[in-house]
Amino acid sequence: MRIGILGNGSMAEALGGQWAKAGHELFVGGRSVERAREVGDRLGVRGGSLQDAAAFGEVVLLAVPAEAAVATVRALELGNSTLIDCTNAITHPGITLAVDAMAETISRYAGQARVVKAFNLAADSVWRRAPLSGQPLGVPICGDDQHALDQVAQLVRDLGCEPVHAGSLERARLLEATAAFAIGIWFGGGDTRGLFPPKDEAF
Repeated sequence: MRIGILGNGSMAEALGGQWAKAGHELFVGGRSVERAREVGDRLGVRGGSLQDAAAFGEVVLLAVPAEAAVATVRALELGNSTLIDCTNAITHPGITLAVDAMAETISRYAGQARVVKAFNLAADSVWRRAPLSGQPLGVPICGDDQHALDQVAQLVRDLGCEPVHAGSLERARLLEATAAFAIGIWFGGGDTRGLFPPKDEAF
């Protein structure tokens, strides 16, 4: 796939690095073209402006800070690309959602782009180490377009992880709330892995 990456921070480099290794074509874009090119050089791909990255990608990863996400999307021509939102708008202390669901808000300004929420439940360090040992990490994805969901599911598998179809884009608000809930537990020293029973005993 041709993947445009909006942003040149830790999530952009972590996910982009894995997808580059998997053989995808990447273009890293940033407000600072120089920095985007530096990240691109480290990944062995091209770098340039945000609009260059948006125009390049049939799939576009939105990996800018949550507070800049809407403004970034509004400023770009995204066409009918698949737009992956991995942002979390979370306030500290208390670890609560700062705004309404980011993915739904972004979709209102994304034109014909098909928004999919994914990759928001783990930090960049997790994606850099993927695939993890043991059982494949499940990655929830929410969206309304089946082709876009299929594209993102493949990108999840390319990390050695397992896509978990979690419903429509409307359900992204639950996924974002889950991130806030889980991050609060992690900051408190807890481990979320023990919170849920096996599937056949859940209900």
